[in-house]
Amino acid sequence: MTVIEGVHADHGATFREVGGRRVVDNYGRPERTHRAVRNVVGVCEFGYGVLVVTGEDRVDYVDNAVSNRVPQADGEGTYALLLDPQGRVETELYVYNAGERLLVFTPPQRAEPLAEEWQGKTFIQDVDIRVATDDFATFGVHGPKATEKIASVLHQAAAPDGALSFDRGELGDAGVSVIRTDNLAGEESYDVVCGAGDGQRVFDTLVNRGLNAVPFGYRTWETLTLEAGSPLFDTEIEGALANDLGLRNALDFEKGCYVGQEVVSRVENQGYPRSRLVGLTVDAVPDPGAAVFAGDEHVGEVTRAVDSPTRGAPLAMAGVDWDAPDEGLTVQVDGASMAAQRHELPFVEGSAVSARLPRYE
Repeated sequence: MTVIEGVHADHGATFREVGGRRVVDNYGRPERTHRAVRNVVGVCEFGYGVLVVTGEDRVDYVDNAVSNRVPQADGEGTYALLLDPQGRVETELYVYNAGERLLVFTPPQRAEPLAEEWQGKTFIQDVDIRVATDDFATFGVHGPKATEKIASVLHQAAAPDGALSFDRGELGDAGVSVIRTDNLAGEESYDVVCGAGDGQRVFDTLVNRGLNAVPFGYRTWETLTLEAGSPLFDTEIEGALANDLGLRNALDFEKGCYVGQEVVSRVENQGYPRSRLVGLTVDAVPDPGAAVFAGDEHVGEVTRAVDSPTRGAPLAMAGVDWDAPDEGLTVQVDGASMAAQRHELPFVEGSAVSARLPRYE
C-alpha cells in the first residue's frame, strides 16, 4: 500500500493496484489535475520497490548485471535495464550511489524476485542485497514550476542540476534526498525520497508549503507520460527487446560483461530494430493490444491510449513493424476499423524533454 494512505484518502483519493502495490488512481477531476501539473506543478506518491545493496563489491556486482554504467561517485544515479539471455527486458532499474550503499528502485513487483536472484548469485563477492521497500516514501514533483517548488521548501541543499543526480537536505524537519529525474512527464521533475515515518510531513510540505502544488495520482501520470512519449514498464517495456524500444539512455553499448548486452549489441550492429514505438492519433480510445493494420496487413499493436486533456483528443502509443508505412494505418476499436494517423513523439512539448523519448539511430 502507499505509505500515507490515510492522508491520500483525506484528499478524496480513490485507489488501485499497480505491480501489486496499492497506489492513488486519482483525487477526482483528473483532467483538471492534469492541466494543473502541465501549467504549474504537482506531487504524486510513487510505489517503487527498493533494494539496498551493500558490501565492498556492490558497484562492480550491479554494474556487471545491468545495461548501463553504475556510477562510482556518491550523489549520482543511472537508468538501466536487466535483460534476459535473448535481450528482452526483465525489469528496469534506477541505481543511485549513496556512498556506502546503492539504492536500487524497481517496479514494485520486481523488488523481491530481483533481490532473491541477485543474492543467490553473489558467490564469493562481498555483496549483500535486501528489500527495503517499506523503509522509504518517494514523491514525484513534476511541472514547469517544479524547480521553483523544490527551491521554496528545501533547506541545507539546492535543487540538483544533473540528470539522475541527487543531494541531501531537509524539508521542514525531515531529512530527504532530492533527485533530479528524467522528465518522463515532459516537464521539469524531481523525486523526493524520505524515511517512511516522515512521509506524511514531507507530503504536506510539498503540497502546502512554499509554492503550492496539486496532488495527483497514477491516472494523471499515465496521461502526462503518454503525451510526453515516455514508454512505461508495465505497458511498453517489460518483455520487449531493448533495441525496439529506442531506450538509448538505458544502454551502454561498450559494455560486454553480461549476456543480454551482447544480444543487444548484435541487434544494433545488424541495422534497424524489428519494430519501433510510434504515436498515433485516433477518433476514439482503443484498448491496449488493439491491432494496427496497414491495409489488410497486421503491422503492430497499441500499447496504451488515453483521452489527452492537453490536446482534447484521443492519443495512442503503438509498437509497429519497422517498415510499416506512415500513412494508411487503421486501428481496431470495438470491432470496427478506425483510421489512425502517425504523430511524431512527443505529442505535447512541455518544459523538458523525456529522457525515454524513443530514439532510433
